[in-house]
Amino acid sequence: MQHFVVVGGGQAGASLVAKLRSEGFDGKITLICAEPVHPYQRPPLSKAYLLGEMGLDRLMLRAEEWYADNNIDVMLETRVVELRPEEKTIILQGEVEMKYDELALCTGSYPRVLPGEIGGELDSLYTVRDLADVDLMAHEFESGRNLLVIGGGYIGLEAAAVAAKKGLNVTVIEMAPRILQRVACEQTSDYFRELHTANGVKIIEGVGLNRLTGTDRVTGAILTDGMELDVDFAIAGVGILPNTILADASGIACSNGIDTDLHGATSMPGVWAAGDCANLTYEGQRLRIESVGNAIDQAEVVAKNMLGQNVPYTPKPWFWSDQYDTKLQIAGLNLGYDEVHVKTFSDAPDSRVHWYFKGGKLIACDAMNAAKDYMVAKRLIEAGKTVEPAVLCDENTNMKALLRA
Repeated sequence: MQHFVVVGGGQAGASLVAKLRSEGFDGKITLICAEPVHPYQRPPLSKAYLLGEMGLDRLMLRAEEWYADNNIDVMLETRVVELRPEEKTIILQGEVEMKYDELALCTGSYPRVLPGEIGGELDSLYTVRDLADVDLMAHEFESGRNLLVIGGGYIGLEAAAVAAKKGLNVTVIEMAPRILQRVACEQTSDYFRELHTANGVKIIEGVGLNRLTGTDRVTGAILTDGMELDVDFAIAGVGILPNTILADASGIACSNGIDTDLHGATSMPGVWAAGDCANLTYEGQRLRIESVGNAIDQAEVVAKNMLGQNVPYTPKPWFWSDQYDTKLQIAGLNLGYDEVHVKTFSDAPDSRVHWYFKGGKLIACDAMNAAKDYMVAKRLIEAGKTVEPAVLCDENTNMKALLRA
């Protein structure tokens, strides 16, 4: 009997094992998870779960019984310490050997941490990546306390929104000239700066952290401009790194992630990769796509290719973020954009769409509280269709009709 092993219990790993079974694989499947719980949704951690609006049961991607019913062996709190691809063997903690016929690395990513010399080892400094992170910090979210969020990306802003809704005094610092600079246009940064400011969050841009202060736990912060802040706790949202430790150590090619071809195969025969850890080709560029959608879609294609179906993977990027009562939905990747066109709605001042163009071609959009425009944009971008900016920005345009043009 063939044995397929999947390392990583996130969205990619869970999607991959499910697809193997739905495609008819009747061999042995082992899903190895480092965490003590079965695979769960991560995006709600910094939103509904942290707010207390979603319980652990609703976080779960599938009921525990589903894995047993589908003969999938889930190993919780288990870590792979070595990969020997030439021998088709992995070594688990405790020097336990496990043989495989095909192996998929869905090892995800991990948060960047602050250096110890600037207070990175103090208690009450947190990151937001997994369930344990959020459970650990939940007790800190008490009305009237002072939170410092280090980093003005989506994770940091989502945590800031939760804290503000819970009545905390929130300060966000961003070293770059504006929040969301790495991932969004200036217009989107402006929208979310205004949104957070209206909800009482103080945003300081163009200023970094000199160091956190405190003996055992964080009690304050000194910024690079000399400003001093009183802080009860802090959240570092300064980016993530692909988890390539196993792949690197075993000689698998890596470059900002585990290098994969258009089928999800790595440089080592019999080893595949999917999700945040995988570096893939998108429109001629090698990059990683850090999203739930990519994790699901790529993992399902990898599952087919582990079964010999030889299916190429074409990414269709989409993302979302919930902050206060605003739902941001993103379609496409805005890499190299040279124009941004803004659509507003006379009857919905909180709604907005930012259309990204590159060389006259529509490549992406940010839709704030504009779900219909987002759905049309996603289909246009995936089909490679471009519509004149004036048409896209006219609130009277029949958006669905654009799909038939």
